[in-house]
Amino acid sequence: MGSESQSVNTITFLGTAGARFMVTKQLSASGGLWLNLDGTQILVDPGPGSVVQYAKRKLDAEKLNAIILSHRHLDHSGDVNIMIEAMTQGGFKKHGWLFAPADALEGEPVVFSYLKGYLGGIEILRAGKAYSIGNVSFTTPVRHVHPVETYGMVFKAAGHTFSYIADSRYFDSLDHSYASELLIINVVLMEALPHVDHLSVTDAERIISELKPKVAILTHFGTGVWRAKPWEIAQNLSQQTGINVIAAWDGMSFDLSQLDG
Repeated sequence: MGSESQSVNTITFLGTAGARFMVTKQLSASGGLWLNLDGTQILVDPGPGSVVQYAKRKLDAEKLNAIILSHRHLDHSGDVNIMIEAMTQGGFKKHGWLFAPADALEGEPVVFSYLKGYLGGIEILRAGKAYSIGNVSFTTPVRHVHPVETYGMVFKAAGHTFSYIADSRYFDSLDHSYASELLIINVVLMEALPHVDHLSVTDAERIISELKPKVAILTHFGTGVWRAKPWEIAQNLSQQTGINVIAAWDGMSFDLSQLDG
């Protein structure tokens, strides 16, 4: 199902594990999102296991045009170095771009210095900025409320818009920053918790109800969400919001043609 040959406009979920315990126990896989859009291929948030999952899905890392990190935390960046190696054929092909917040590359960088020379270039993500790679453009509309510098993205490609709402505590301007046809929301918690800067199922319901996308996809599940069965949560949210809400599963491939009409 994850094969890139299915469609040129797909989002493949290499894994759906969110936060430390789901990732360290591998209750579900972790590995990020693989975008294949009008021939441009981008890997977003290659967490631990990304190198295993892309190979398992028979995707081709040498065809990647870019890697994007929403932030430096391990569950989003753990395999960034090996995936740069894979994208650049071990450095023998200077190729591809890296997009990342400044604090992922400075002080205690998550990307090894020797690998930077393998890349075609590096761009620093900042709030309110626009970027493009191949046939895809995207913006990072707002900095999230999270312990490290974190950005979500709004993508435009193949005649559609879709948003990736990365890790964050809910705040007033969050939902309005991500209006699009498709929402991909990282949902770690069942209910918001003090001092835990992650979105909850309740937050997701609020965002989906406010923005009314054609489709919303939940992913990056914490253990509480996992135990509550994400597919049942998605079904309940569909009934409550009137929106088609899907719980992603490892290897799921979403074709943007489903947004047509």
